[in-house]
Amino acid sequence: MKTTHSKTLRRWELALLIGVALAALLGARLDGAQAALADQVIRLHVLANSDSAEDQALKLRVRDRVLAEAETYLTPGITREETEELLRAHLYDLAAAGAEAVGAAGCDYPVTASLVHNYWFPTKTYTDFALPAGQYTALRIEIGEGAGQNWWCVVFPPLCLGSVTETVEEAAADAGLTEGQVSLITGEDEGYVVKFRAIELLEEFKGWLAGS
Repeated sequence: MKTTHSKTLRRWELALLIGVALAALLGARLDGAQAALADQVIRLHVLANSDSAEDQALKLRVRDRVLAEAETYLTPGITREETEELLRAHLYDLAAAGAEAVGAAGCDYPVTASLVHNYWFPTKTYTDFALPAGQYTALRIEIGEGAGQNWWCVVFPPLCLGSVTETVEEAAADAGLTEGQVSLITGEDEGYVVKFRAIELLEEFKGWLAGS
């Protein structure tokens, strides 16, 4: 009887070890997939002053003005590295453009622009594509207190710039994303929703470990 119980424990232990190993392997693959994608993407993050209807409407006006300003620097065909360099060189101009929109609306909130690395984003679904949760480089535009709901998009590949005539697939491919990455963000990979959720859970778990 004791031997049977011991064998049962060993089976459970073996199953647990296999489960942990598979989870670790899947986690490493998902983490690597998100990191590889993040290396080729620059996000846009606009933070409203507050959640009031007026401040949320103002956020969109600032967004439009900042994107219009960015279009004067970000010409078609430039690389991610060139995009980051140009954004960094024109942070003052981007903030000034946002402040101009704020002033035109009769408000006096300050506007700041910064380029930050390892900025965490949740999974975000757009009209034609989606991006998994994780850490990205981001152009961050903060209006006033920056305490309102955010607006997210992507400046590289140029998926938010009004002057771009390419499809999401074309813009992403031209930016150097692999065929698998393009399929992942456009949903052609049928498992992308499950993968994105798994990546998000993995990132949340990593954050919990870091804070514990």
